[in-house]
Amino acid sequence: MSPSKIDLAIIGAGPAGLALALLAARQLPGARVTLFDARAADADIARDPRTLALSLGSVQLLQRLGVWPAAHAHPIRSVHVSQQLPTPWPGGFSDPEVVIEAERERVPMLGAVLAYGQLVAPMQRAWQEAVAREPHRLASRFGRKVSAVKPLAGAVEVDADIVERYDLAVIAEGGVFAEQARKSVVHDYRQTAWVGQVDLRGLPPGMAFERFTSQGPAALLPLGPERAALVWCVPSGDDPVRELDDAQRVAVLNHVFPSRAGRIVGISPLKAFALGLNAERRLVEGRTVRIGNAAQTLHPVAGQGLNLGLRDAYELVRRLSRDADVDAALRRVERHRAPDRWGTIAVTDFLARSFTWQWPGVSALRGWGLAALQRLQPAKSLLARQMMFGRR
Repeated sequence: MSPSKIDLAIIGAGPAGLALALLAARQLPGARVTLFDARAADADIARDPRTLALSLGSVQLLQRLGVWPAAHAHPIRSVHVSQQLPTPWPGGFSDPEVVIEAERERVPMLGAVLAYGQLVAPMQRAWQEAVAREPHRLASRFGRKVSAVKPLAGAVEVDADIVERYDLAVIAEGGVFAEQARKSVVHDYRQTAWVGQVDLRGLPPGMAFERFTSQGPAALLPLGPERAALVWCVPSGDDPVRELDDAQRVAVLNHVFPSRAGRIVGISPLKAFALGLNAERRLVEGRTVRIGNAAQTLHPVAGQGLNLGLRDAYELVRRLSRDADVDAALRRVERHRAPDRWGTIAVTDFLARSFTWQWPGVSALRGWGLAALQRLQPAKSLLARQMMFGRR
């Protein structure tokens, strides 16, 4: 069967699923595409405040699809990564750091930050407009929860109240680690991410901060001149955040982040999420493909979860549009995506586990690594390219 004429079911209308649907509608003009999601089509998704951090490669993909909400996005012009050391370095040196700048890398931005709803709402509108233009081959099944995907010989059955047969099903549903069914590769980091927003004075425009501490990483992502998204990771078993009031949390965060981040003066209510690795060994099983969080849920230390999902979607449609055989295309997707997937999983997992190690000198070694990277511009640029575009 020609991939350009397949019946494709996409399960999950989050950013990865919608990007896949829009790409397939555009690049597979002979394919029939049906998008499923349990939420109602008229649900007010635009008000969802969850924060997304997108790499430059993801921004460029969404721009090409015509769904990038530039007016709501906050560009990241530089990233400041530093290590908070428990004791001063010899000779009175400041904490080790790496600073990556868009201008130095000759790109307009390293990435951007925006609310989940501000991205998904225009993507969903674009998809609904595409369905209205081509109802003979594009369809939406909002308000229809998929209860099962059954493999068949050269096809799949999708059960969403009505059982329908498709040539290919792509599962793009996300979810958080604590609520997911366990996949092939699992590790509970026994860490909690506290997520919310903070008000700052003196935050440099467009600068994101990641701070490595002995308890875990903490990050600030720019949301405007005096506002930033906060991700604060700490041990679950000895959580130093849960019992603090807002004033105490602000005081602790001002101690955690370097002075160049500005001064935190206010904090929103924080939500807690358990952190873990939950990944499939393979993206493809027969005629079922998993992308995004359905394929790999990662620790947020590198901020790459959604970016991996968008790269999964792009590569799947690219292969389906070029190959003459569906199964050959899927084999190439599996092979081509493996280095990017497993490289990102390995780096993220290593960093996340390192915060649980109690070996003497681990924190200092991480600091020395940052200090060395700051002095090696070619290596720093290589890292920046990896974070912006993935492994190519």
